[in-house]
Amino acid sequence: MNQKIPLIYGIGNPLIDIAISVEDKDLHALNLEKGIMHLVDEKRQAEIVTYFKNQKQDYHPGGSAPNTILACAGLGVPALIAGKIGKDTFGDIYVKQAEKYGVISGLIQGNGPTGSSIILVTPDGERTMNTHLGMCRAFSEADINKEQLSQAKYLYFTGYMWDTDSQKSAIISAIQIAKEEKIQIVFDVADPFAVSRNRDEFIKMIQNDVDIVFANQAELEILFDSDDYENSSRQLSQWVRSAGLKLGKKGSLVLNKGKIDPISPRLVNAKDSTGAGDMYAAGFLAGLSKGFDCSTAGKAGGFLAEEIIQKTGAQFEVDKIQAYASSLFES
Repeated sequence: MNQKIPLIYGIGNPLIDIAISVEDKDLHALNLEKGIMHLVDEKRQAEIVTYFKNQKQDYHPGGSAPNTILACAGLGVPALIAGKIGKDTFGDIYVKQAEKYGVISGLIQGNGPTGSSIILVTPDGERTMNTHLGMCRAFSEADINKEQLSQAKYLYFTGYMWDTDSQKSAIISAIQIAKEEKIQIVFDVADPFAVSRNRDEFIKMIQNDVDIVFANQAELEILFDSDDYENSSRQLSQWVRSAGLKLGKKGSLVLNKGKIDPISPRLVNAKDSTGAGDMYAAGFLAGLSKGFDCSTAGKAGGFLAEEIIQKTGAQFEVDKIQAYASSLFES
């Protein structure tokens, strides 16, 4: 893969996504809470796959932070994804997919299974994720390329990296390097479940270490223990320099140096919400990386999020994302 200096150094969980169209009754039958990410073991994952054995299953390389970084690379931004995969078929598929986007490789192949996520998509476009992390759980401080990180402008990671002590320690180490090198630290809260389990740690980190935050309305409510997102936004604007807050059908809010700028949504037909947050982060980060202001970056993020939910899957084809680069960022 491309080994040039990254502008964005991303750390995340490379996963193979297994997308299945389901009904609400299927979620009830499997005792799954709708719309969140469930961490499961191999046995539970096998049970879910068996339940849907007679339905079509689509395979896509995924993972939240990797989705964002691949899209950034497709948008023409030098971007690196660091993560751990297995020396198996899924791992090989992942490496080949990443190469297509021109992403800089920080992928380490270890002796274990590549992580995977079963994404159950209901007719309303909501997705319920069942994730077995596999080798992702073993990502550690030793897997960070400190030389490449020290040359980046942005460090990007998500709340999913708090799933194991090893991953968490790696992020803490990366944050320290970023602070020493004056690299902007970008944190995507990622999932309501992640916030619920790590709320106090996330708040402390956002207040003390983070420059830019991405969160959706549900995550914001848990973070601030309030359903008043406008008040929560004002409070968050006192903690960080910038933020992109995703409000679904209400559009988004862009926070920058205390100013709150609403971004109006477009009316689209949502088919699958998988990857909406990942593409929002990609558009926002790519915009900043190309020198645009936060409002323009937020509009780019909102546009890509609205585009991705009109198709199945969490990632655009390479030619599609490259075409968006030309239309979104022509100056």
